[in-house]
Amino acid sequence: MHLTSLLIFAAALFVAAGSPGPSIAALVARVISKGFRDVFPFLLAMWIGEAIWLSLAVFGLAVVAQSFHFAFVVVKWIGVAYLAYLAFKMWTAPVEANAGEMPREDSPAKLFFAGMAVTLGNPKIMMFYLALLPTIIDLASVSIVGWVELTSTMAVVLVAIDLAWVLAASQARKLLKSKRAMRIANRVSATTMAGAAAAIAAR
Repeated sequence: MHLTSLLIFAAALFVAAGSPGPSIAALVARVISKGFRDVFPFLLAMWIGEAIWLSLAVFGLAVVAQSFHFAFVVVKWIGVAYLAYLAFKMWTAPVEANAGEMPREDSPAKLFFAGMAVTLGNPKIMMFYLALLPTIIDLASVSIVGWVELTSTMAVVLVAIDLAWVLAASQARKLLKSKRAMRIANRVSATTMAGAAAAIAAR
């Protein structure tokens, strides 16, 4: 891959991934509600999901994705249902006297599944890789090495963006000291998570 092509791809992905969407909303809501220590399985699943969409586009499997449209619709609604469930848990979460104590963490497997469902079921991500990417990169000329270069570029951009959102949400969470602030944060996070579920469901 030419460096210019990779830079154009990185810039387009930075704009697309950096703009707040359902995935970012779910990530920020999770960190504000429960901290950043248990969020990495969710992040890992988001990155793997993006790599799957990138691979589908690069290897010309858009037709396959269309053929199995029903499967992706099912994944989308599973993701919506789980986000709604997380929103309910955040809304009803008990507020402890110690602001540093949080409700019991979800298992890494559940968080990974949630991140994968949100990413694979997000039409914004699908449209970027299957529709917009071919206008940026000549996919017909991409080799295995080129795919590795694109995937590595994607990983660098997404890790930088997502960790920046995690850091910002984590800093915001540190400002929550009182039980009332914790309750408000839980309710705001729950509303944000529910909004992310609604945004995915509406597309």
